[in-house]
Amino acid sequence: MTAKRSILMLSWEYPPVLVGGLGRHVHALATALAAAGHDVTVATRYGLNPDGTPAALDETVDGVRIVRAPEDPPLFEFGSSTLMQWAMAFNHALTRAALYATRTQDFDVIHAHDWLVTHAAVTLKHHLGLPLVATIHSTEAGRHRGWLPDDTSKAIHSIEWWLTYEARRVLACSDHMRWEIDQLFDLPDSKTTIVPNGVDVDAFTVEPEETARVRHRYGDGPLVVFAGRLVYEKGVQDLIDAVPIIAGRHPGLSIVIAGEGPHEEQLRDQVRRRRLDESVIFTGFVNGRDLPRLLAAADCFAMPSRYEPFGMVALEAIAAGAPVVAAHSGGLAEFIIDRQTGLTHIPGDPDSLAMALDTMLTDPELAENVRSSAADMVRERFTWEPIAERTLAEYDRATREEQELEARLAAEELRIVIPDGNLLERSAR
Repeated sequence: MTAKRSILMLSWEYPPVLVGGLGRHVHALATALAAAGHDVTVATRYGLNPDGTPAALDETVDGVRIVRAPEDPPLFEFGSSTLMQWAMAFNHALTRAALYATRTQDFDVIHAHDWLVTHAAVTLKHHLGLPLVATIHSTEAGRHRGWLPDDTSKAIHSIEWWLTYEARRVLACSDHMRWEIDQLFDLPDSKTTIVPNGVDVDAFTVEPEETARVRHRYGDGPLVVFAGRLVYEKGVQDLIDAVPIIAGRHPGLSIVIAGEGPHEEQLRDQVRRRRLDESVIFTGFVNGRDLPRLLAAADCFAMPSRYEPFGMVALEAIAAGAPVVAAHSGGLAEFIIDRQTGLTHIPGDPDSLAMALDTMLTDPELAENVRSSAADMVRERFTWEPIAERTLAEYDRATREEQELEARLAAEELRIVIPDGNLLERSAR
């Protein structure tokens, strides 16, 4: 059994501030570690609760202490044109928030999530003398299909490299991401370990009457749902292009797009140009219990990602009971197996996507079979308790490797100091 640990996590998103799957991952991992008896503190950014009230700067929720960093002036918008300025300002505030937490808590390990907390993570590693573990949830080069289009992307890439260099252990959510990280940052195989995303099955289990109420909003036709950040690499543009191909075979078809992001206006314009306003519905960001209810109501969940390190929301859809159609890309391809745990299609190909959607919507026996097989897979491989145990094993390994390095350095220093001491002794005589 792993000894009790005191863990300092750094994340740029954590409830109530959620942007994508990273925040949900950190929240689920932190609460699973706390439930296992470990002391977990998450340093993160300040935000508002769903009711508009300010979130507490220091509170304990579900056994996890949360220390939030309010923004420093000057204030920067979180957007593509000011991303680096925002990140630098955020890291100053995050470092102070984490150091505040150290006044009342000694930590064993630091766990940083993605490049947006790198400067704080490295500062705390050296200031506190603690081993650093880093989870890389995605990469800038991966998001841009292997190239870095501008100075901001090049800067992000360099910060990602720095984080993997400074970390004692690097965690990747899939075999695809492990390969990508190792190739991009030239890491030794022994430094990177796969620790997948997971899902809280109970949190995504929805009562039939709740599902029926949501389903009623979208009429009697088939309901296809997408949920995720609206960015180019998620492939929502391909889903919209697939709608006219299958709409004639499925009267009353509704495509619900839940999420927000920088690609949203382009997607809305695409819907207007293709005159699909009656079929395609944008809901904005969906969170809390509303997300499981929406997923449970779907006849099919679509995940047409062109780039996908893992695809955590696909697990959430499966847990809610929705059969999944997903692009055969990245980490998705490792658990959405065609005609076993879902249906797959060629990434970036609306015709292939339309064929998979049509098959899922017209073959109820197939839909039920993949739904059942996928649910079994989630319970066997992707619950948070074993994922937390795997993460703890990496904390232990990072601590052990740090101690071994310190011992070697101490031995090297001793070998250097002894001759100098002899010389000083001889000169004194």
